[in-house]
Amino acid sequence: MTSYPTAPYRFMPPPPPVAKPAPRPLYFAGLDLGQSKDYSALSIIERTIGAEDNEPSFALRHLHRYELGTPYPAIVNDVVETLRREPLASAGASLAIDQTGVGAAVGDLFRRENLRGDFMPIIITGGDQVTYANGTWRVPKRDLCSIVQVCLQTSRLKIAPNLAHAATLKTELENFRVTINDSANDIYAARAGQHDDLVLSVALSLWTAARWAPEQLAAESYSFDFNVRR
Repeated sequence: MTSYPTAPYRFMPPPPPVAKPAPRPLYFAGLDLGQSKDYSALSIIERTIGAEDNEPSFALRHLHRYELGTPYPAIVNDVVETLRREPLASAGASLAIDQTGVGAAVGDLFRRENLRGDFMPIIITGGDQVTYANGTWRVPKRDLCSIVQVCLQTSRLKIAPNLAHAATLKTELENFRVTINDSANDIYAARAGQHDDLVLSVALSLWTAARWAPEQLAAESYSFDFNVRR
C-alpha cells in the first residue's frame, strides 16, 4: 500500500467580527395647529438607536412657529414642502398633527398630498387611555407631556441651543403647569396669557417617535417637575 505524506492540520483563525451598520435615523414631525389667537408650530425629531446599548435617543432638528393668522392651507403646503426635502423624503418622515380644535378638514388636506411616511391625526383628550378608531388617535394630554418630561430627565432629548425658537421653547417649558382641580384631575396647560404651541408640537413628534420603545421610556418611573398647582 502506498503511503502519502500528511501535512499538519492548520486551524485558520476566525474572521474578525463584522460591525453592524448603525440603523439609519428616522424622522418624526409634530404639528400643533392653533386657532385664531394661538400660534401653530412644527417640530421635527430625529430618532437614532445606540450601537452599544440599543436604546433610542432623540434630537430636535427643526422648530418653526407660524405667524398668527396663517391660513391652514398655507401651513399644510409649507409642512408638505418641508417633509419632501432630504433627508426627510428618503426616510419617509412620519407626521402627527393636533386635530383637536380644527376638525378633520385639515387632516383631509394632508391626506390628499399622499405623503410617504405615516400620517397620524391626534385628538388630545383629558382621559387616561390611548385609543385608535377610524384613522384617528385619541391621546391623553398627560401622555404627551410626560414623554417630553421623561426624555428631558433622562437626557434622551437633545435640543441645540442655537436652534430657531429654542429659547422660546425653554420659556414655554418653564411656564407649563400641572393644575389639580377640585375633582383631583390633573390639567396640563401654559400659564394664563402664555403659549404652549412649541411644547405641544415637540410632544406630538416625540410621542410618535417614542411609541417604538415604550419599555425604555416608561413615564411611571419618573416624576414631573412641571410647576404643580392646586
